[in-house]
Amino acid sequence: MGKKEHGFETKVIHGGYDSKDFLGSLTTPLFQTSTFTFDSAEQGENRFAGTEDGYVYSRLGNPTVRALEDRIAQLEGGEAGLAFGSGMAAVSAVLIGLTKANDHILCSRGVYGCTFGLLSMMEDKYNITTSFSTMNTEDEIRKLIRPETSCIYVETPINPTMELIDLEMVAKVAKDYGIPVVVDNTFATPYLQKPLELGCDLVLHSATKYIGGHGDVVAGLLIGKQDIIQQLAMTTQKDIGGIISPFDAWLLLRGLKTLPVRMDRHCANAEKVVTRLKDHGLVSSVYYPGDAQHEDYEIMKKQMKQGGGLISFEIKGGKEEAQAFLNHLSFIKKAVSLGDAESLIQHPATMTHSVVPEEIREKMGITNSLIRLSVGLEAWEDIWEDLYQALNQVTQSKTI
Repeated sequence: MGKKEHGFETKVIHGGYDSKDFLGSLTTPLFQTSTFTFDSAEQGENRFAGTEDGYVYSRLGNPTVRALEDRIAQLEGGEAGLAFGSGMAAVSAVLIGLTKANDHILCSRGVYGCTFGLLSMMEDKYNITTSFSTMNTEDEIRKLIRPETSCIYVETPINPTMELIDLEMVAKVAKDYGIPVVVDNTFATPYLQKPLELGCDLVLHSATKYIGGHGDVVAGLLIGKQDIIQQLAMTTQKDIGGIISPFDAWLLLRGLKTLPVRMDRHCANAEKVVTRLKDHGLVSSVYYPGDAQHEDYEIMKKQMKQGGGLISFEIKGGKEEAQAFLNHLSFIKKAVSLGDAESLIQHPATMTHSVVPEEIREKMGITNSLIRLSVGLEAWEDIWEDLYQALNQVTQSKTI
C-alpha cells in the first residue's frame, strides 16, 4: 500500500523540511549567508556548470529559501516553486519570462494597480499589448486570443471588486491554443483555492499578505511545473535579481504554519461582517464571494473552499463620503495590504489603484465610493462596532 498523503494542515507545518537533514533542528534553520564555500576548485566549476548539486550563491539558491519553495509547491500541488523579494517581483518575472517584444497578453478585467502599471510599461517599452476581459464565457476569451497571445493572466477573486473567474473554463480554452494561464492566487491562498488543480499552469502570490500573515515581510511566490520554473529561475529571476532574503523566507515558513487556522477565522469574521453591512442604510452594495447573492457565488462554490477574508463595499456618495467614513474609524487601521492579523481598510481609487486612469478604473468597477476591507482576526463584534459607528457618523453628517 502506498504512503498516505498528508493533509493540507500537516503540509503547512512539515512540507519541504526534514529535521534529520539539519542536526535535528525543529525549526528550519536560517542560513543568513550571501555565498557558499567549495571543497575544491573543481567542485566550484561543477556547481557552476550544473553537473553537481549544491549551493553557490544565495541569489541562485539558499537552503532556507529552498525549504519555503518546496513547501509552497506542495501546498499548491505544483512541481516546483520560486521565492521573490515581493509579489510584484514574481509578477514581473513571470510576465517578462513568458513574453517577447510585440506579444499580446489577455488579462482579467480587474487587476492590481501595480500589475496594471507593469503591463502599461511593457506596452510603452516593448509593444507588448494587453486586452482586458471579463472572461465570462469561452466565446469571449476565444475572440480576444490572437496569434501573438503569449499568456493569459488572471486574478480571482479580483482586487478589489471581488469578481470571480471560472479557472477551469479559462484553462480549457487556453489549452486549445497552447497558451499558459497564470493566476494571482493572493486573495484565496492555496488553502481556499488551487488553480493548478483546475488546469492552470502557473500560480503566484504576494506572500506579503495571507502567506506571511503578520505584516512583517514583503515577498512573492511562484509555483508551477519544474521545467518552466527552472527556466524562470535561470533567466528573469537570476538576471533581474528580485530574490527573497533568507530571513524573509524564514518568516514566511513561520507564518505558513498557521495559515489554515488564520484563514478559517478570517472567513468566519468576514461572513458575520457582510451580513451586517448589507443591512446598513449607508451601504449601497457589498461584494463578497461567500455571499449567496454574489453574482459569482456558483463559481465560488465550484473552485473555492470558503469566501475569503476580503470584503469590498460601496457607500452612498462618493470620494468625500468614503474618506469621511475611513477617518471616523477607531481601531481598524487605514492601510493598504491585506491578510494581516489586524483589520486593514483602504480606498482603492485613491490608493492601490490610483495609477489606473479613471476611465479604465470605472470600467473595472472601481468607483470613488468603493471601500476594500481586509477582515482581521480580532473579535468580529469589535470589527463590526467600529464599522457601524463610523457609518453612523457619516450618515448623521449627511442628514444635518
